[in-house]
Amino acid sequence: MQFRFSWKFFVLTVLLFITEVLIAVYVHDSFIRPYFGDFLVVILLYCFVSTFLQAPVKPLAIGVLLFAYLIETLQYFNLVKHLGLQHSRLANIVIGNHFEWTDIVAYTLGVLLILLLDKLIPARVLPVQ
Repeated sequence: MQFRFSWKFFVLTVLLFITEVLIAVYVHDSFIRPYFGDFLVVILLYCFVSTFLQAPVKPLAIGVLLFAYLIETLQYFNLVKHLGLQHSRLANIVIGNHFEWTDIVAYTLGVLLILLLDKLIPARVLPVQ
């Protein structure tokens, strides 16, 4: 692992973040917002970490997945409420307040896509790791 700055991953992070914000603000359906947003969030986190850290794809992707699982587990135990932040819109958005098994599935599928793309796309096409 090595610290560095990757413009390619930075741009991907910004684009994914804008997409997530647009979904959160403008999409109020029963598929894109609850499932596709969670699918994208692990890809966003992967790109964010990859902006600053050069690491092998598989361990980094698994680390992001475990982090997502941790956040979902904290939702199961109502962390926001236990911290007294249940009225904080920001805390409810960032940490969340409702455990869903479908979120676990969406996170897993997002990381599987990262791993699949790593295998299918030649390294010279992907942003430098």
